[in-house]
Amino acid sequence: MNYVQVRVARPTNNLQEIIQFYGEGLGLKQIGQFQNHEGYDGIMFGMPDASYHLEFTQHKDGTPCPAPTKDNLLVFYIPIKEEVIRLERHLTSMGYKVVEPENPYWNESGITIEDPDGWRVVLMCTKGI
Repeated sequence: MNYVQVRVARPTNNLQEIIQFYGEGLGLKQIGQFQNHEGYDGIMFGMPDASYHLEFTQHKDGTPCPAPTKDNLLVFYIPIKEEVIRLERHLTSMGYKVVEPENPYWNESGITIEDPDGWRVVLMCTKGI
């Protein structure tokens, strides 16, 4: 396969709060957005020079957004502990809470925080795989 890009997309009914969490809170770069595309608004966040990104969409009439399980995770690998601590402090100062992960593995070198929709984000202090 010759994949050139990967997008992870999910609906939300809290688009402005999601923009604040992923943009201001996590510091992800906005790489695209759209408004009123057949009733949908959306935003894409990505990492510089990466061929993958996140998309969040909201329909004008709302979208069923059932709560995810506690083990549906978006994991960011951050090799510098001070950066993880800085992000944790920044997000908690914005009102987001650190939560206990379902799988204790994520506590070994990381922290888990819920986004406005209840999806869990892990800030993992390792170099990744």
